[in-house]
Amino acid sequence: MKLVSWNVNGVRAGVKKGFIEKVYDMDADVICLQETKAQDDQVAEALEELKGYHVFSNSAVKKGYSGTAILSKEKPLSVSSDLGIELHDQEGRLLVAEFPSYYLATTYVPNSKAGLARIDERVDWDKELLNYLKALEKKKPVVICGDFNVCHKDIDLARPKANYDKSPGYTQKEIDGMDNFTENGFMDTFRILHPDEIKYSWWSMRGGAKAKNVGWRLDYFLASASLMPKVKQADIWTHIEGSDHCPVILELED
Repeated sequence: MKLVSWNVNGVRAGVKKGFIEKVYDMDADVICLQETKAQDDQVAEALEELKGYHVFSNSAVKKGYSGTAILSKEKPLSVSSDLGIELHDQEGRLLVAEFPSYYLATTYVPNSKAGLARIDERVDWDKELLNYLKALEKKKPVVICGDFNVCHKDIDLARPKANYDKSPGYTQKEIDGMDNFTENGFMDTFRILHPDEIKYSWWSMRGGAKAKNVGWRLDYFLASASLMPKVKQADIWTHIEGSDHCPVILELED
C-alpha cells in the first residue's frame, strides 16, 4: 500500500497546476489532502476528471478555508469526519477512512497563528485528537497523516534557535503535543527510518526560502507501533511542486 499525504493549499488551484496528472504519476493507493479550501461539492467538481479514485471530503463551514479529503482506489469500509466536539468540528480538519486491517486518518491541525492567538485551541485539539485516535486503536491499528503544523525536533526546521517558543509551529506547547502522540504509541515513521536526515516539507513563499532550503518539516505519517514492522518506506517528496508544502509518503506491506 502506497499512501501519500499532501497539503495542497487549495485543491482548485492545484488542479490548474496539474494536480490530477501528478496523482496519476504518484500512483498511490490512497492520497490524503489537507487545506483543500473548498466545499464538498467544489472538491467533487474540481476532481471530476480524476479517474480510478473514490473521493471523500470534509469541508469547513467557512467557505474557501481549511478542509481535508481522501482519494482512494479501494472503497473504504466506512468514512467518518470530525471529533464530535463542536469547537473543533467547524473547519473540516479530520477525515477517517476504515480499511480491513487499519484506519487511515488525515488531519489539518490548527495553526496557532501570529502572536499565538489560537495556541490554547490548538493545544486542546492535540489532546482531543489523541484521545480520538486511542479509541480507534482499540478496534484496529491507526495511521494518521497530515499537516500537523509543528516541527518536533531541532532537526525538523532550518532555524530552530530563532523560532523556538516564539513562532507558531515551534513552541514548547506544540512540541509537547507531538511528544504526546509519539509517547502514546504513534510512531513518526519518517524520523524512525531516517533518524539523521534533514528534509523539510514546507517553505515560506517569501524570501526565496525554497531555493535556500530554509524549511520546516510540518507534515507527518504517524503509525501505531504494531504497524511499524510493515513499514517499507517513509519519505518526503521534495521534487513535487504545486503547493508551499510537498507530499509525504508511507509504503506498507500488505
